[in-house]
Amino acid sequence: MTDSDKRLPSRRIADDLRTSIESGELESGAKLPSERDLAARYGTARNTAREAISILQTEGLVVAQHGRGVFVRPRTPLMRLGSNRYSRQLRNETGLSPFRIEVTKQGRTPKTECRSVGPAPAPADVADRLGLAVGDSVVRRENWYYADDEPVQVGVTYIPLNVAGTSPLATEKTLGKGSLYARFEDVGYVITRIREEISARMPSPDEVTGLAMPPGVPVIDVLHTSYDANHQPFEVTRFVMRGDLNGLDYEMPVED
Repeated sequence: MTDSDKRLPSRRIADDLRTSIESGELESGAKLPSERDLAARYGTARNTAREAISILQTEGLVVAQHGRGVFVRPRTPLMRLGSNRYSRQLRNETGLSPFRIEVTKQGRTPKTECRSVGPAPAPADVADRLGLAVGDSVVRRENWYYADDEPVQVGVTYIPLNVAGTSPLATEKTLGKGSLYARFEDVGYVITRIREEISARMPSPDEVTGLAMPPGVPVIDVLHTSYDANHQPFEVTRFVMRGDLNGLDYEMPVED
């Protein structure tokens, strides 16, 4: 370090590593030098090197794997392809849900896990979008989504009771070929339009645990509403997606 360099030693190490990551010298998935090696290279104590790595973890640039070391976080996100993810043609051709179609198309192995199905009061934002009163009873379905066995998002779907009725939507965790939207079609609700409200925030403690969130990584919050041919909303799903593993790709016409 030169006499004019006023940075803390940990910050200097972090800055150098960040530059190597951003330049591609340290590629996606590359293993960082150990704390011992960094301390020797920079003439510092190991706890200083540890602090530097912690800075990069907080920034979401690296991830520690127990017993293996610290690695540059992969930069290729799992894309949510908004332009055609709800295509009936794709669903009929593949028999898969939108998530499974997307993950498979991107060379990953999808897995979904429905953890609960049952009645619940409608939260305020859900009730507003479904035209219900706050606290009205709806069917709540909680699904967790994985790519290559890594948790990438959780989705909680809310369905009005008059839509779900006594169908599998209200009672079954496994919905069969075509999954959720095929079962909606079975009871007369064909998805023709969607609205998705997207924001970003830091995760809750439960989300950190459930999604195995690294430090410093935000979640993408997607509030999805489905509409039928009569422009009536028939379900709302809140997706909470790991910001480091997901991206959004939308294509839509521009109105005059």
